[in-house]
Amino acid sequence: MTAGDRGFPRRLRLLRPSEFSRVYDCRQSGAAGPLVLYAAVNEAPVSGVRVGLSVSRRIGNAVVRNRWKRRLREAFRSIRGSLPVGNDFVLVVRSGDPPRGAEAARRVEETIAALAERVIGRKGYASARPVPRDAAAKKPKRRR
Repeated sequence: MTAGDRGFPRRLRLLRPSEFSRVYDCRQSGAAGPLVLYAAVNEAPVSGVRVGLSVSRRIGNAVVRNRWKRRLREAFRSIRGSLPVGNDFVLVVRSGDPPRGAEAARRVEETIAALAERVIGRKGYASARPVPRDAAAKKPKRRR
């Protein structure tokens, strides 16, 4: 892998809240340990795999949150080539301290790859379309 392959350019990231919402609204997710992975088919003309990271303040202070983000970015860089092209992912950290050490880094990579395979391999994943949260929450009026 060359130094140019190790970067994390803007075209590989989800940047706007609307991009995150689209992935969440597709309602395709999987969880393992402290990570939740949401996935959606990328409808943008840019081919490849994009990722967004969500680490809440509940996880810890800025130091802990940034450690998580660094660990997740590094794991994504390492496995980016093995992930199916044309998908967007959002990684959410639920709890816990960031993993430390080479063995922990490898486990994070394996977890992300396994979650991506599990979510994308589900029946109906490719045809899943975003359902806005407001529309899902509304119930049709009962007629009397």
